[in-house]
Amino acid sequence: MDLRLAGKTALVTGSTSGIGFAVAKELLEEGVQVTICGRSQAKLDEAIAALKAFQPQAIVEGKLVNFENAASINSLIETMQPIDILVNNIGVFQSKSFDNTTDIDWEHMFQVNVMSGVRLSRHFLPQMILNNWGRIVFVSSECAQLVPADLIAYSATKAALLAISRGLAQTTKSTEVTVNAVLPGSTFTEGAKRFIAEQAQQQHKSDQQVIADFFKSERPASMLARFASVEEISKTIVYLTSPLALATNGATIKLDGGSVGGIV
Repeated sequence: MDLRLAGKTALVTGSTSGIGFAVAKELLEEGVQVTICGRSQAKLDEAIAALKAFQPQAIVEGKLVNFENAASINSLIETMQPIDILVNNIGVFQSKSFDNTTDIDWEHMFQVNVMSGVRLSRHFLPQMILNNWGRIVFVSSECAQLVPADLIAYSATKAALLAISRGLAQTTKSTEVTVNAVLPGSTFTEGAKRFIAEQAQQQHKSDQQVIADFFKSERPASMLARFASVEEISKTIVYLTSPLALATNGATIKLDGGSVGGIV
């Protein structure tokens, strides 16, 4: 399907691996000029090389950014022209009990997970409204609603994104600009692969058994009953960035495999 995105420009945060990388790859396939971001020049170079190997004619560039640092984000903004698409994907987490999650932990996650998207959207959304076209997608998490006991701070940041996304969407009335959020479930990212391998080694089990046990004990409501691939998440995100998705605005789209439950 032609998503009518050729010639558009996009910024994707958290994009040297995982969901962000898959989104960048899909956008490039649709003819979008993409800027990816990372904290390591080596990882940026590796990601750009991989993207260009997939799409030799792709126009892709990388920017070094520390999304915990406002000055670093401002430096990124200063180098950017107006864009058509912003995918706020960057996110960090720490698995800790509530008692052991320090103020520093909370601040770190809020700065990266929430304030990065706030700062970028504050800059780019007015330009999109002025141009009467644009797409912003916030990548939240099933944890925004499931709230695991060891991820309370992380879950709070991901829940905040839903309110921000809905609020910003309400400022786009009568324009061709949309702001939406997606709620991915457990996804087979590099981090998930490391988690599975570590658990398999510690428990003397196969990777497949660790995955089965995880969905039995931690995500029993999941109808998918497996990790989603990054491509299964990225395809919906890229659709939401397209002109075809104009009727979807201010929405939270569940990509959770049914783990969150409910009828809305």
